[in-house]
Order: sequence, then structure tokens, then C-alpha cells
Amino acid sequence: MKPRTESAGQRRQTLRIAVGAALLALFALPAGAQVPAMPKSPVTINVVDVAGNLALTQDAIELYQKKHPELVGKINFTKAPSPELPGKLKAMQGAGRSDIDLVLTGTDFLAAGIEQGVLMKVMPTYSAKFPNLAGNYQPAAAKMQELAGDYGVAVTFMPAGPLMEYNPDKVKQVPTTPAELLAWCKANPNRLIYARPANSGPGRTFMMGLPYILGDKDPKDPVNGWEKTWAYLKELNSCIEYYPTGTGPVFKELGEGSRDMTVTMTGWDLNPRVLGIVPKNFKVQPFKGMTWVNDAHYMVIPNGVPPE
Repeated sequence: MKPRTESAGQRRQTLRIAVGAALLALFALPAGAQVPAMPKSPVTINVVDVAGNLALTQDAIELYQKKHPELVGKINFTKAPSPELPGKLKAMQGAGRSDIDLVLTGTDFLAAGIEQGVLMKVMPTYSAKFPNLAGNYQPAAAKMQELAGDYGVAVTFMPAGPLMEYNPDKVKQVPTTPAELLAWCKANPNRLIYARPANSGPGRTFMMGLPYILGDKDPKDPVNGWEKTWAYLKELNSCIEYYPTGTGPVFKELGEGSRDMTVTMTGWDLNPRVLGIVPKNFKVQPFKGMTWVNDAHYMVIPNGVPPE
């Protein structure tokens, strides 16, 4: 049997349906003992994206508002660096403010938000609105949902990387191992770029994938188990000019030709090509013997959001 394939349009439609279902559950909550009453008039919802997720879900969110104007009058979208948001929410909530209603995040802010106590528990309060939640995911996506605990709902998932993306006109011998990448970088200083892992899925995936490839003693323990990884990254730093604060500028520089290679993952390989930021002839190379690092985006709700 051949594997089922979908066009880009079909994938977008599937994603719109999935996100719409998640939004319906999050926004359209009936009256009951444990859930807020429906709003009596249309509300404004402030959405903050710290993961580049709106490139995938904004159409679906806007479609929800158009279909349910009696519930949602307006949706404001903003983007912010992930490391800045926990402190901002902490300050807002300390002052009794609730200016942010929904956060679209990767695992970075998800972890920080849970640790700092700024997120509302979605489960089990609203579990009736998400019947068979774990069973509705692909198995690997269900594992990523487990990371959210009771605090959020995974809305996108991918087997991420780490992968190398490069300009084939400039890179003739493509690195397939970390050692080859280091040698290429030293021979071509400042032509490799990637964003800070604290605010970049590709950067984080690269960093998390290295301990497996390099054979560190415990890839799940950055403090005590990444001796080879930290030494490698320190040496690689010698031929990298700087680390942008987000992934978008990385692919802009790559597409404009000021850099020749970057680290990437499946979603960031596809999206910049579709948008024309990166030429479609640019290529992607996996590392030999790599272990895939999965990635997901989540919908989470800060504490203090009005019931409506």
C-alpha cells in the first residue's frame, strides 16, 4: 500500500479544521459547574505568539471569529520573544491585569510558564470539551501533549530535526557529521548562522540533537550529561559571527545570500520556501546516525483571564 499523500492545500485545510476544533473547545465553553458561562456579548481576544505558530494557525483563528461573531468581536495578534513573556505575565498578574488571553508557544515558554505559575490549568476542568484528547493525536504527538501536563493543548506537531539547510551553489561538500560541520565552519567563517536556542525551534532542536549524535553520556541531562556537546558548541562558536534573537532573521539572511548554511527542522524548511524567503532550490541534509527530536506548539491560557 502506498502512503497517503496530501497537497499543501489539503494539509492547510486539515490544519484549519483541527485548530478550529481546538478553538471551539477553548473559547466556546457552556455554562456549568466547572466552566464559565458563554459571553453575553462579543469579546476581544488578545493572542500572543512566541513560537512562530501564527504562520500555521492564524487563518484558522480568524476563520473562527468570522464564523462566531456573536462570541468573538475582535482578535488582536502580537508576537513576542519567548524568554520575555514569563516575567511580563508575572508582572501583569501581580498587578491584577489580564491583557493576554491566549499564548501560542513551543516547549520553551510552556516549561517556563508552568514553572513560574503563570498558566491556567486547562485540565481536568475543561476535559469534557476535549473528549479522547490523547487518542486523537498521532502517537508521537500524544507524547508531546503529555509535556503540557494539565496546562495546555498541543495544536501542531512535527518530527523536527536537527537538519542542515544550505545554498547548493555555495556549499559543495555538505557536512553530514558534527565534525564535518565544524571543519566547514572554520574553513568558511561567519557563513554558518543559527538563532538563539532560547527563542528558536531550529536552534533548540540542533542543541538537543547534538548529545545523541556526539554520544554524550546522558542526552536528557544538560547539566551533568552534555560534556561533549558543550565542548563542541564552544568550539563551533569560534566561527559564528552572532546568534539572532529569532529564527525569522536567520532565513532572511540565508535567502539574501549573506549566509550559506543554517540549522533547520522540517517546518522551517518548508515555510520559508512557500513564502519565497528562501529559494526553492536550497537543500536540506540530515546528520548521519541522528536521533529525531520532536517539536510541538501549544495553546495555553495565562492566569487571570476573565471567564468570558
